[in-house]
Parts: sequence; C-alpha cells; structure tokens
Amino acid sequence: MVRVLGATRLTRITGEDSVNRTASRFGITATDLGILWDDGRGGVLVAFGDTYGEGWGGHGAGPKHADWRFNVIARSTNTDLDAGLKFDWVFPRDDGTAGQCLPGDPGCREHTVIPTAGIAVGGRNYLHYMSVRRWGMPGVWHTNYGALAYSDDGGLTWAKSTTAVWPNRGQRWWSRLRRRNPGGHPFQMIGFAGVVDGRVHLLGTPSGRFGAGHLARVDADGLLEPAAYEYWTGTGWSSDAYAAEPVLSAPVAELSVQFNSHFGEWFAVHLDEHRAAIVLRTAPELTGPWTDGEVLVSGAQYPALYGGYQHPWSADGPAIHFTLTQWGPYNVDLFRADLA
Repeated sequence: MVRVLGATRLTRITGEDSVNRTASRFGITATDLGILWDDGRGGVLVAFGDTYGEGWGGHGAGPKHADWRFNVIARSTNTDLDAGLKFDWVFPRDDGTAGQCLPGDPGCREHTVIPTAGIAVGGRNYLHYMSVRRWGMPGVWHTNYGALAYSDDGGLTWAKSTTAVWPNRGQRWWSRLRRRNPGGHPFQMIGFAGVVDGRVHLLGTPSGRFGAGHLARVDADGLLEPAAYEYWTGTGWSSDAYAAEPVLSAPVAELSVQFNSHFGEWFAVHLDEHRAAIVLRTAPELTGPWTDGEVLVSGAQYPALYGGYQHPWSADGPAIHFTLTQWGPYNVDLFRADLA
C-alpha cells in the first residue's frame, strides 16, 4: 500500500508573483487547473481554464471585461521540478500574450469551454474539453457535451474535432445513473491514463464534482471516432457508454491518472469534495480494485482547493509533483508529495 508521508507547496506557477511572472509576460493575472501531459516532443503542455488579465477582481473568477479567455495553454521543458514549473511559451494571440486556444460554440447555449485532459499519441496532441452550459450550486455544473480537439504542430494551433463529441442529453441515463452519477453522461470530463496493450485508456466522470469514475479504451487511430470506444462494464467491454460501471467510487473530480513505475501501481489523483481534499488512490490495474484514497492536501490547510494534476515526468520515483488551484487566489501552485 502506498502511503503519503507529506505534501509540500513548492512555488506558484501562474500570476505575477509566480516563478513565471505570467501577468507581465503573458497577460495571465489569474487562472486555474494546470492540466499536464507529455507532448511527445520533449516538453510538457499545460492547459488552464477560465483565464483573466488586467481588471481581474482579486478573488475567484473575474469579470468578463477583465480580458477573459475560456482557456489557455503553456509549454514547459524544465526537469528540476522542485524549482517550479517554468513556461517556455504560451499559445499566443497577435500581441504575443496568451490567446484562447479553443473557441466557443455559437451553435448552443454555452458559458465557457474548459479543458479536462490531454495526451500525445502518434505525433498528434489531443485535448479533451467540456462545453459548460451553465454553472449551478457549488460543485455542480451542466455540460452540453464533452469533446476532443487536436494539434499536429505541438500545440501551436488547435482544431476542434467535428466527430469526437459526447453529448450530455437524452433521458436514458436519468433513472439508471442520476443517483450514481449526478451530471448525466459518464464521460463529460476525463483523465487520459495512456496507452495500455496498444489502446488508449481513459477514465471519465459526469459533469460536476459528485460522480464516479468509469473506464474506457480505444485504438489510437480511433480517438476521434466515438463509435470506436469501448466501456468497462465490470465484467467486459461494451460499445455503450451508459453500460459503464464505476471503477472509482464517487465523488471524483478533476481527475489525473498515470502509471507510477516506481511503485508499480496506477495512481489516480483527484478532488474528493466530501473530504474537501486532494486524494491519491492506487490500483494494480485500471479496472481496480482502487483504494479509498490517501489525503495529499487538505482543504483545512489550503481552503477551497481543487485540481490535482500529476506531472508526467514525476512517475518514476518516491515522490510525485502535481498542480493545485485555490479558488480565492485563483492561481495555480506546484506541489510535491513524498510517498512510501
């Protein structure tokens, strides 16, 4: 069993008081999430959610007029993670500051477009995102769909797929999944686990922070084809996403999954809203059984925390590095957790 010895806040990575001075360099005064993945080109891409510049209010998400961008992306190549996560560049707009990489969808009622996971496969980078229809009470929101975008130039340009879309609509799930997965379709937010036995594997949750985690897989060349996906039912694989049975018990939010070669276990890091903590859960296989989770960082110490995205270059030693956001400062920090 993997034990958490303690977690240390290393440095802030966004905001003007961060190691990256993102306000003056990139026009990023405040942002959240910090989703990390290896870009397959010697670097790590980092995706952020709602981002604000000049005029940010100083607490939580800012007003629309504060240079609001739905999402931004940065790239990092430094390997000394204890010194912080340092950005080489950001996805730019005309003035050189951070631009919005994924546009909105004029075809539906939509509040924002939030990244949830990324992966590089076969020279192409894929970014999963959710189209947020509306925000509800704390920890609850409603999506139009979850979908994939892709980049063939290392993250410098992105295109939304017209086929890789998982709508969050219909009534089939209502009686079967509402109690188990408030938020609807079980793959509105995901965490890519990587390639296992020649297939890309991922864990998904419904929108919001109170659902369970489900497992899916797909051939690498079928990532943009929803019909190519298979979903774990507890005893086998099905082409029906609604047939998926949970492998991670609720509540699961802001999920990050990778294999840790040092411990020989799968690691899932996520927000547990009931415990108000970022937790680490481990399993010998993606199908489980998964542990109930050890607390990495508590909300008692870092109030209104969320996120918890593992650095892909921190999975081969007795410590992991991960990003964490607090709502109040509305910026992202880098943490290290020492394990045994």
